Amino acid sequence: MWNKFQRLLTNDIGIDLGTANTFVYVKNRGIVIREPSVVAIQKGTKRILAVGEEAKVMIGRTPTNIQAIRPMKAGVISDYEITQEMLHYFIKKVHANKLRKPRVVIAVPGDITDVEKKAVKDSAIRAGARPPVYLIEEPMAAAIGVGMPVTEPGGNMIVDIGGGTTDVALISLAGIVYSKSVRVGGDQMDEVIVEYLRRVYNLLVGDRAAEQIKIQIGSAAPFPQEKQMEVRGRDLVGGMPKSLVITSAEVREALSDPVSRIVDAVCRCLENTPPELASDLYERGMVLAGGGALLSGLAELLSNRTGLPVIVADDPLTAVADGCGEMLGALDWLGDIEQNGIRKHG
Repeated sequence: MWNKFQRLLTNDIGIDLGTANTFVYVKNRGIVIREPSVVAIQKGTKRILAVGEEAKVMIGRTPTNIQAIRPMKAGVISDYEITQEMLHYFIKKVHANKLRKPRVVIAVPGDITDVEKKAVKDSAIRAGARPPVYLIEEPMAAAIGVGMPVTEPGGNMIVDIGGGTTDVALISLAGIVYSKSVRVGGDQMDEVIVEYLRRVYNLLVGDRAAEQIKIQIGSAAPFPQEKQMEVRGRDLVGGMPKSLVITSAEVREALSDPVSRIVDAVCRCLENTPPELASDLYERGMVLAGGGALLSGLAELLSNRTGLPVIVADDPLTAVADGCGEMLGALDWLGDIEQNGIRKHG
């Protein structure tokens, strides 16, 4: 009876508030929401028409009076009001009929500023979270989510490739020894594919089409047998619908810049790794998390460039959310981190 009453009081929540997708973890239930970070509004009113998957399908297909917005850019809030409404929607969806507001842990990028942290906290509180709202850096959350022994005195390297940012971190003794964050991720990969098709073929495609190209034939290293895919869009010269076939080699060429920036960030982190921890990495290697970890050939490319073992997490998309969920049982530890600062050098 008492346990049932406790469940009526509150459900603590962990949120991976990503540029591309939002994952919500409820204590003792796991991940219960996996939806795009997209909101559809009526222009001129800010009236919310749809959130998540329902709003994403509207991108590029809405009438003039409806606008589909992604309120997170490069992992931080770009539209305060819309982000607040999106958070309210997700919190209400998992916390209906509860007597108390939930405690909330939110993952944020490694290079987030104090002003941006405050914006995240304020948005969550206005959306229904119980103060204080706890923040955890995405690479730390991802490392915890994939089961790395982050509290031990040894080197652990995580590469979290999200929609808007890539965070590379070296972790030891529950602290970030060195980290490197670059504003490149899945969104930038989609953008360079759009630009390549525009520049080479005068073909205009939308972000959703570019994402499908990336998923189906995108790669960071050559396939044993190259692939091809039919692409449909609008001819920028004649203005008519147009179809053509592109190859995986072309897509790999388009992706070369964002992939190179990710590899460079990893190499920079390794160059700043203390020798005592570097020896651990030769044995343990690094783990890739985030949606970008699913890019074919990326683990192979990183291993070839660094000489280290590279492992893709079992479920890279949920690593950060799983880490937030684990931290729901250690909120005092998170509070100490925010008060005293994460041990970070470099």
